[in-house]
Amino acid sequence: MFVKQTILTLLCVCAALAAYAQSDLNYRRNSLAMMLVYHPEDEFGSEIYKAFDSLPVPDKYDDHNIEGMRIIDNSSIWGVQRRDSGYYKATYGHQLTAAELQKNAIYTENLLNEAEMAKWMVAAWFGFYGDTPEDATFNTDLIQSRGQYNANDVDVALALQTTRGLASLSDAGEELLNNTFVLVNDITYITAEQEAQAAKIAMGVIGGLFDALTGGSAGRDMASTAGKIADSFTGFKVKTHSYLYQLEWNDSIAAIFYQFHYTATPDPEKVRAFLADKTTYRLRYVAHEYEFDKKSVLKGKYERTELVRTICARSMDKNIVALAKQYEDFKVKTPVFQVLTNERGKIEGYAAKIGLKEGISEASKFQVVQRIQDPETGKTRYKYIATVKPKKGQIWDNRYNAVLEEGDGATLPYTTFVKTAGGEILPGMLLIEGKYRKVTE
Repeated sequence: MFVKQTILTLLCVCAALAAYAQSDLNYRRNSLAMMLVYHPEDEFGSEIYKAFDSLPVPDKYDDHNIEGMRIIDNSSIWGVQRRDSGYYKATYGHQLTAAELQKNAIYTENLLNEAEMAKWMVAAWFGFYGDTPEDATFNTDLIQSRGQYNANDVDVALALQTTRGLASLSDAGEELLNNTFVLVNDITYITAEQEAQAAKIAMGVIGGLFDALTGGSAGRDMASTAGKIADSFTGFKVKTHSYLYQLEWNDSIAAIFYQFHYTATPDPEKVRAFLADKTTYRLRYVAHEYEFDKKSVLKGKYERTELVRTICARSMDKNIVALAKQYEDFKVKTPVFQVLTNERGKIEGYAAKIGLKEGISEASKFQVVQRIQDPETGKTRYKYIATVKPKKGQIWDNRYNAVLEEGDGATLPYTTFVKTAGGEILPGMLLIEGKYRKVTE
């Protein structure tokens, strides 16, 4: 009898764990739209454009790209630099100053808001669809799907009638809409030819001084040899300035949207009011990051297009990692994929699908948290469970084209973490790097 009861208990526990993992592995990601400042005046501008256009949004974020709002053409804008049109631009030998960065950031914010991008991001969240104001409607299907809400929880007409319903809509706004971002990437580059030319000039000057002092020609010969070496060097390195913008969403904005704009059935007056509104929905600039690695070298053989794509992908990934550490709302959350045990059933670690792409190193530390939704209010909170760190030699190299380069860790299926403090960790619980202010003990 005892054995049967024990087996039954174990089966119930396993079923509960499976249900927990199944529900929470579909976790709430931040939503991200990615844009490029395109420099058609640059030799490699079109290649960078093609590389960017072929890259997906990182899989730790939900894709919130808006069709027709992916590219800012530097040749067709005016208003940043005093004399010339377009952005202050990082070029070979010129780093952007703090003042130039700030002007680029604020100009881009104005540009995005003049294009009403925030409004179209809200429209995407609420399934805005229709050929004319007469037949256009909204829905909450995407919010229900990404937030794992019950259909009734985000039924706007029903929610507005109850305190709990309002709390659910508020939670959806805080957890989903408020965590919607636009990342504008301004990518310029340095080629081997530019570095070679600089090397030739520098060595020529040095060689001339050497000859002037010695009265010989050894310096000129040295400069010529150095120039040939520089000419034979091949490489392509990008300078990536990434500007991060966040969708503004609060109770006041939500009240305007739900009262005056949202309609699940055709209502031309509300739809026209939404389309005409140019002030309610805004994006705000929150952070900047810059990535340039002089020593970056790619292993393996790449043809030109794939080389540009790989370098651009990795450069933007590095900026995303740095921005997530710099700006808390942008932090990546990822679920515990599996509890790892040995043949005797002893826990040896915890698997998660993050790695070098997300900036993981042996020094990284993560909180393990459990997402809890209050059954009375529908509001979400995060409870601290444990602290973990990556296991030495078990960090997954999931960077773009890492397998092609046969890098260390490229064939691993995940990163293995070990617990350093805290309680029991279950599949589906979330890993968040560093401290997270929304976590409660």
